[in-house]
Amino acid sequence: MLVLSGLALGIDVAAHKECLKNNVTTVGVLGHGLDRLYPAANRSTADKMLQNGGLLSEYPSETVPDRENFPQRNRIVAGMADATIVIEAGIKGGALITAEIANSYNRDVFAFPGRIDDTYSEGCNFLIRNNKAALLTCAADLAYSMGWEKPDTARPVEQFMLPLDLSANEQIIFNMMQQQKGAVGIDDITLHTNMPTSQIAMNLLNMEMQGYIRSLPGKMYKLS
Repeated sequence: MLVLSGLALGIDVAAHKECLKNNVTTVGVLGHGLDRLYPAANRSTADKMLQNGGLLSEYPSETVPDRENFPQRNRIVAGMADATIVIEAGIKGGALITAEIANSYNRDVFAFPGRIDDTYSEGCNFLIRNNKAALLTCAADLAYSMGWEKPDTARPVEQFMLPLDLSANEQIIFNMMQQQKGAVGIDDITLHTNMPTSQIAMNLLNMEMQGYIRSLPGKMYKLS
C-alpha cells in the first residue's frame, strides 16, 4: 500500500504520520523545489518519510511555493493514486480540484459526508450529491469497495443458497458471472447475455442492493 498527499497541514500530514507509525510507504508531492519545504512545520515528518517513501516534485530546485503550483501538483497525486479520498473540504479548494482530476483519469473517488451546515464538509457533500465521489462511513467501506479484504475476513460465498428472488434477466447475469469465476465488466456481460447495456446496469444495481454482487474499481463486478 502507498499513501500519497500534498504534505499540507491538516489531514495530509496526519495521514503521513500514521503511515510512519504503521510502517506504510508514504509519499508527499510538493509544489516547489526539493531544496525547501512548505509548510516548514512538516519538516520533521518529511525527513522521516525519506526512510519509507519519499518526496516528489516536478519543479527544479529554488522553485518557490507559489500559489498556482499547488493545484498543478494535484494532478500528480490523482494520477499516482488508485483512489482519492476526501476527508474534509470546503466548496472551493485543492481537495475538490484533486477529486475532479481523479475523476477525469477514471480513478475511484471517495468522500466522507458531514453536516449540511459545516463549511468543511460542504465540498464532500457536493461530491457525493453530484455522484463525483462514493460515500465512505469508515475505513472498512474503503477496503470493501477496493476489494482489499483479507480472505479470512471477507464474507464467504454460500454456494448452496440459490438466489430465488432474482428476476429472469438477473438470474441470467448471475449464472454468467458464476461461470466466469471472477470479476467481469459490463462489456463482458453484454457480450454473453445480448442484453442492452442500460438494462444490464439496472440489473447489476438491483443485484448489488440485494447483496448478490459487489462493485469493484474499474467498473468491474464480482459475486459476493
